[in-house]
Amino acid sequence: MKLRTHSDKWQVTSGTKTRHARSVISRHSSRVTRHVSAFTLIELVLIMALLVVITSMAAPAMANFIRGRALDSEARRLFALMHAGQSRAVSEGMPVVLWVDQKQATYGLSEETPGKTGDPQAENLMVDSTLQIAVLNVGVGTPTTFNNLPAIRFLPDGSVDENSPQTLQLSDSAGISRWLIETRNHMGYDVRDSKQ
Repeated sequence: MKLRTHSDKWQVTSGTKTRHARSVISRHSSRVTRHVSAFTLIELVLIMALLVVITSMAAPAMANFIRGRALDSEARRLFALMHAGQSRAVSEGMPVVLWVDQKQATYGLSEETPGKTGDPQAENLMVDSTLQIAVLNVGVGTPTTFNNLPAIRFLPDGSVDENSPQTLQLSDSAGISRWLIETRNHMGYDVRDSKQ
């Protein structure tokens, strides 16, 4: 294959056939025209409008999902603390209480009668800022309290004291709730989506 140039044409020879092609690039850069593909302003505005519509439709569902995750997470954390209190009461052979401060949105775990130095294993937790905690269905007799706060009392045999609250409620600003309800055998609590 041989290339020969003739003024503004390229000549490609291959065997007996000869083809001519015009030069794509001119000798003068001012004459060069390029075809660049891009979006127009109208196309960009339409795409942005579609994104706004899709986002506005998805935002409420995402908010509910995040709110539900906070509620479930807090219910699991409270449930785990109940198990820890029950295990601690059995292992130490003394009552342990899980107290709830509804006004301060806190709860915690402590020995019922801490020593002079206090309870080194006491836990104080704060409820997620988007949630509220409430104590419902107080026990049969005089309600169990700890520092004038309603409390669940775990006995050394692992059971829940009969005067402990039977139900705790975690709720969010949208009115969605999780319930921690005492089991029939008084050996702990179950997490439920409804009060029944």
